[in-house]
Amino acid sequence: MIQITLAGTELRFDEANLHVSMTRNGTDWSWDLDYIPVFNTAQKEIPFRDAASISHEVRQTGLGKGILSRYEGFAADGDASVPGLSFCTYVWIEGSTGDVFFEWIPLQEEETGIQSVTWPGPMAFREGREDWYTLLNYHQGLLIPNTWETELGKLPFGGSLCSAASYMPWFGQVKAGEGYIAICEQPWDSAFYAEHPAGGPYTKAGVRWGASLGKMRYRRVMRYTLLSGCDYNDICKVYRYYVKEKGLFCSLKEKAAKAPGVDRLIGSLFLHRGIKNHVCPESSMYDAEHPGKYDRVVPFRTRTEEIKALRAQGFEKLYLHLDGWGDPGYDNQHPDYLPPCEEAGGWDGMKELADTLHDCGYLFGIHDQYRDYYFDGKTFDASFGCLQTDGTIPEHANWAGGHQTYLCATQAPYYVKRNFRQLAEHDISLDCAYLDVFTCNEPDECANPMHYMSRRDCLDFRGQCFEYLLSQGILPSSEEVSDWSMKSLVFCHYAPYQFQMCKPGTPRKGIPVPLFNLVYHDCVIIPWMMEKMDAHNDYMLYALLNGGAPYLIRDGAYPGIDGSFQPEFTFTEQEAYDRCRVVADLHERIAACEMVSHKLLAPDGSKQETVFSDGTRVRVDLDALSYEICKGDAANHAAPQ
Repeated sequence: MIQITLAGTELRFDEANLHVSMTRNGTDWSWDLDYIPVFNTAQKEIPFRDAASISHEVRQTGLGKGILSRYEGFAADGDASVPGLSFCTYVWIEGSTGDVFFEWIPLQEEETGIQSVTWPGPMAFREGREDWYTLLNYHQGLLIPNTWETELGKLPFGGSLCSAASYMPWFGQVKAGEGYIAICEQPWDSAFYAEHPAGGPYTKAGVRWGASLGKMRYRRVMRYTLLSGCDYNDICKVYRYYVKEKGLFCSLKEKAAKAPGVDRLIGSLFLHRGIKNHVCPESSMYDAEHPGKYDRVVPFRTRTEEIKALRAQGFEKLYLHLDGWGDPGYDNQHPDYLPPCEEAGGWDGMKELADTLHDCGYLFGIHDQYRDYYFDGKTFDASFGCLQTDGTIPEHANWAGGHQTYLCATQAPYYVKRNFRQLAEHDISLDCAYLDVFTCNEPDECANPMHYMSRRDCLDFRGQCFEYLLSQGILPSSEEVSDWSMKSLVFCHYAPYQFQMCKPGTPRKGIPVPLFNLVYHDCVIIPWMMEKMDAHNDYMLYALLNGGAPYLIRDGAYPGIDGSFQPEFTFTEQEAYDRCRVVADLHERIAACEMVSHKLLAPDGSKQETVFSDGTRVRVDLDALSYEICKGDAANHAAPQ
């Protein structure tokens, strides 16, 4: 056993099983006894301990003290041969903070074929107590007590960071007020895994480091901060400080200095409408017995008249998000989407709609797509698809447009500039633009030497698309939110809790908590679903609790998925407006405020409270379907209609 102590943290390393344990403030954190450090090739899982040579040494540097381990000489084993492989692990305590860093460092790879490394190990977290819980950034945020009855199951996108599986690249665990946050410092090639069986009584959480274009290539780092007397609020604030330290944090006030339209979007009602839907025969959604089942065209003029009617009813601040405005229809032939739908009125019809919105004082934005790359697009060229290391490009036909691959993101900024310049040349004035899936789906990589791209590069090129829009005074949006995009992204389609993406009545995988908003509320505008799904679920309450913007109308492009489910309750136009006005008024006041804290006022989460930096306090009762908004001595008590 090697043991070192520095800055209040004790680190222990067991040379026999290669396990690490840590102690701070009298609390022990040790790896799960079942865990074995491993890496994976295409053929098999190989333990670190299979190395022919393993050595360990204590290192003292100007920054801290730790244990450096070297692994080399993995013997050939049939198809699982990994000759020429050597790597180090370095586990060390930072002297200035007491934080513990876990570094995996490739030294020699050659053509080893490593696909992933599962290290460091998950913490032992096996006790059937409600006050032992795990925090996952699964959509907006999920708190899983060790006793939670529902199995977690698989994470979306294989747990990939920089996707809806983890809006932020960290997870945490708390046991009776003692906790830790584990931050992944290189998230682009990484994935989290988590395991919680039905009823517990444990939850595992860990990280898998993935290869980049066929090799591990570079150092990977997990940073653990150990906390005492904490809850999930404290853990989120540790991360908020971290992203400010790293330069990822950019507030709405800072973004408004670059694009004044930010202030106009704050407090607006969100209207999500479409023009043309068309499902191609090769799409998995196509119904051969009813070929026109999903096809429709709504004239631009119809949408224009709707806008005029809303203005006549007294709607003051409104943002229109327009789907399916291009000639091919929604999710078809991207990125070759122009001209505007001829059947709906073409250039003139779209310009009339844009001009009407601006005459009414409203904001106008469009749906667009620069990842899904459709084979029937006018300028499609398979050589610009994301080439995999095996020489293929991914192909599927899941969406309305049918046969597609993924556009190498090196090309995306050029297409964005091409398309938006053409819109401007036809005097289509845009305030906002939604670039689909960039912040929801995992980053891509491309092995084509003509446009070689790592996943980290991919995120950079996606960010360049957002920055181009900002440079044109257009507010950028995308499907959900992701930590890497916070420097540029102004708003999103939604950033919901995981249960809101499932059919009502589906057992919840944990208690929804606003982990993302506790870090980034004052950086991004998040519109919230406003449906009253049934007698027990009114989504308006979550909109208020999170200090978000309201959806007046939200026409989902694909019914039955992505949170588009038919509610049991409907409202009159006036009732819908009144509900939205309450949410929008609150958003107007606190959009640029930090969410200071969130509390579960009942253990099951049925009563909750958020507090914002201007002193505003929002309380909701999810059983009684009521809310209270309080600032200072003033309070507004109400039950939604």
